[in-house]
Amino acid sequence: MAAITITMPPTEALDALRLMAWLSPGYPVGAYAYSHGLEWAVEAGDVRDEASLADWIGDVCERGALRNDLILAAEAHRAAMCGSDAIRAINDLALALAPSRELHLETSQQGRSFLDATLGAWPCAPLSSLTEHLPGPVAYPVAVGLAAGAHRMVLAPVLAAYGLAFLQNLVSAALRAAPVGQAAGTRVVAALAPRIARLADAAAGAGLDALGAATFRLDLGSFRHETQYSRIFRS
Repeated sequence: MAAITITMPPTEALDALRLMAWLSPGYPVGAYAYSHGLEWAVEAGDVRDEASLADWIGDVCERGALRNDLILAAEAHRAAMCGSDAIRAINDLALALAPSRELHLETSQQGRSFLDATLGAWPCAPLSSLTEHLPGPVAYPVAVGLAAGAHRMVLAPVLAAYGLAFLQNLVSAALRAAPVGQAAGTRVVAALAPRIARLADAAAGAGLDALGAATFRLDLGSFRHETQYSRIFRS
């Protein structure tokens, strides 16, 4: 029996590789410098082992920033696909949702760095035109959604990959700040990945009216992190 070879169409393969590059830890956005409040949660004793880390990240994903980020990325993607100048209003809303100075810095610094790196490495006329509407700070999920839409990438894998990158970055921060080892961190990623997939699927069909978060302790912790005596992260 002859072997059956299944090949991915060149365009889909290139999109997948581009997406993996954009959301890899090596992409120059400075993600390693931010813990999204996790460092304070460790200091306060909220995160102390594998179980508490999984609970904390799960809440951040489902009830906090990640769910909103996925919705905002989807909206930015749709705006880019149709060349809409609504991207400015989407970005203003995304920045306004940051509850503290540090979390505002986290999203805006990564967003601007992402756009600068992407335009430099993957020149794209539609993306260059759309970024003219964003001369100031840019929220990270808006930047990713905008770039993906301008490059005509399919939305679903973009959202799923963004969610996984968010999860992995928090786990990476935990390996440096909490008493959690690499094996435990890997188990946390595996346990939460199905929830990430569900969140991404739901966000694809949600609109801006679905935005909302309820992670008050994280928000308060991000204020306290600004004056925390000993810290290695910027948030």
